[in-house]
Amino acid sequence: MNTESQLTRLGLFDARVPRYTSYPTAPHFSASIGESDFVRWIQEIQPGARVSLYIHVPFCRRLCWFCACRTQGTRTDSPVRAYLQTLKSELALLRQTLPKGVTLSRLHWGGGTPTLLSADMMRELSDTIFQTVPLGENAEFSVEIDPNEIDADRLDALAGAGMNRASIGIQDFDPEIQAVIGRIQSYDTTRDAVDMIRARGIASLNADILYGLPHQSKERVAESVQKLLSLSPDRVALYGYAHVPWMAKRQQMLPSEALPTPEERLHLFETARRLFLWDHYHEIGIDHFARPGDGLEVAQRAGRLRRNFQGYTDDTAEVLIGLGASSISRFPQGYAQNLSSTSEYTGRVREGRFATGRGHAFSTDDRLRARLIEALMCDFRIDTAEITRDYDITPQALNEMFKPVAATFGDMVQITPQGLAIPQQGRPLTRMIARAFDAYDLSKAGHSPAI
Repeated sequence: MNTESQLTRLGLFDARVPRYTSYPTAPHFSASIGESDFVRWIQEIQPGARVSLYIHVPFCRRLCWFCACRTQGTRTDSPVRAYLQTLKSELALLRQTLPKGVTLSRLHWGGGTPTLLSADMMRELSDTIFQTVPLGENAEFSVEIDPNEIDADRLDALAGAGMNRASIGIQDFDPEIQAVIGRIQSYDTTRDAVDMIRARGIASLNADILYGLPHQSKERVAESVQKLLSLSPDRVALYGYAHVPWMAKRQQMLPSEALPTPEERLHLFETARRLFLWDHYHEIGIDHFARPGDGLEVAQRAGRLRRNFQGYTDDTAEVLIGLGASSISRFPQGYAQNLSSTSEYTGRVREGRFATGRGHAFSTDDRLRARLIEALMCDFRIDTAEITRDYDITPQALNEMFKPVAATFGDMVQITPQGLAIPQQGRPLTRMIARAFDAYDLSKAGHSPAI
């Protein structure tokens, strides 16, 4: 039986599973976690600790039809300026609550389109952030940049504020596919944005590209990847498009009959993957690629690769604080998510309160399973010595957790006294194998295709 036949037999092409950027996943958050928990968890940060901060800007000049993010369209700056004032108020609350001496390990602006902020708004936001919590030594400040929504003044503002990593969403360079997904972004526009970024000394560049879009073929994906490679990004996220029109209504604009089959999705991924490897990128986890010496590649070699809501990261901070509508914070104690509705979030903050709407407090079992899943997603293996050292479980009990996985996946996993590993031929199944360690009811929400 060839590998694809085995993957078919094991259900890869039918399964829908979480992406496991958190455990438990967001559908299992509840309103039992609120503002008081968020405040307590902030206050329990050690003085002088390093934390990470995520700022969510939910606005876009135009809404891309493929996107499932929490965004809203605006053609004027007035709602953006009002939202900025709310962010500043939320930062003021954080400044009052944070212990002394806390500094930033990572700062990321996401969305939406954070680069629709004007240059003066960018400076106003960054000044307020750094008055609240300054960048620490060797900190990383990254921003998601839309090549259609950037200019020299805004890049000067970002560079002046200390941005040292830029992230560009590309999706696909094919004009027909761009028209179908509502994302017109030419190669020339993207190249010009990259040139402007690098001209300002911002050497680190991320790029996102999608497979599984309508009308994609191996030839079209290969052409888009080769154009992307000509821009020499330091790292690339090769994400599978998740068609969830019941959750993201705008995706109903896409022609579902033109979507590739699950088997074709695998071939599209493998086509892109081979091109990145041929160009000497290192494979990072299930869907990232990085140049030698990039932070992700170094972290993977050192066994320090981690996974969070932005995907793979080399961030070592234990706390990630999310500000803005729908943002999620992660603490050693659990998750806290802001209200998703921009109006509800704004109303809460204007009352002088944090906007926590729901979350999850970790149990002992959550912590163990979260690490098992993260280890598989990052390193394709679970190290028995590490797990039994750091968690209250014996090698025998851990091996009992491995047994049903081996019974289900056969030679797509390898179990030894050292632990459980996923060999190369089994890596397309990684999220399905991780699901075997998930104790929660996965029927609560529709997840993305396993490939």
